[in-house]
Amino acid sequence: QVQLVESGGGLVQPGGSLGLSCAASGSILGISTMGWYRQAPGKQRELVAVIASRGRTNYAGSVKGRFTVSRDNATNTVYLQMNTLKPEDTAVYYCNAAVIAATGRSLEVWGQGTLVTVSS
Repeated sequence: QVQLVESGGGLVQPGGSLGLSCAASGSILGISTMGWYRQAPGKQRELVAVIASRGRTNYAGSVKGRFTVSRDNATNTVYLQMNTLKPEDTAVYYCNAAVIAATGRSLEVWGQGTLVTVSS
């Protein structure tokens, strides 16, 4: 069984910064893409940022230049550094990973979600 455990999140003022992390655990042979999605109240889940195993990144236009995604392949951990946060960044943030399990199966795994609230 493969799990993603997120940490970080919370309440921050507009213009502030916050960091999220997500560690994958279980019987993992490898992980290709890791990343972050978010879902605001009443809206669909959307991509925030993803990073491939060799470091290529892709960002949503709304966060480009403010958010940075990174990963540590040795620990199967992905990070999201969020700067210059805006109220519209308020959402539940979900970690996502495309995992190759030790059984050889390809799995798409989601974290439990962590709430980020940007408010004064």
